[in-house]
Amino acid sequence: MRCVIARFPFDLTRSGVLESMKGVKPEPVTGESVIIGRRRYPAKQVGQVITRQDRRDFSVGEVLRAMAQLGFTCRALPEAAPARSDSPLQRASAMLGAPHLSV
Repeated sequence: MRCVIARFPFDLTRSGVLESMKGVKPEPVTGESVIIGRRRYPAKQVGQVITRQDRRDFSVGEVLRAMAQLGFTCRALPEAAPARSDSPLQRASAMLGAPHLSV
């Protein structure tokens, strides 16, 4: 399939991407990612490997769009955990610590 990444056309196939990523160790994921095989790769790492271009030359969106069209699972930024809303009593108890029983 023909994809344009960083203004350059690439003829990418699902099997070609799998072959390119074979043996590549995934970097820690901190943002958008692509699941290739059983591994989760950062989108920028996938783009760099399949295009052989510098990561600054293309956007994450271009890589995610191309990988989704090839049938790979793409994940957006991980959602932040919701903030706990403790009552004032719970916050005060946590600051004071657990009570000590004296015998």
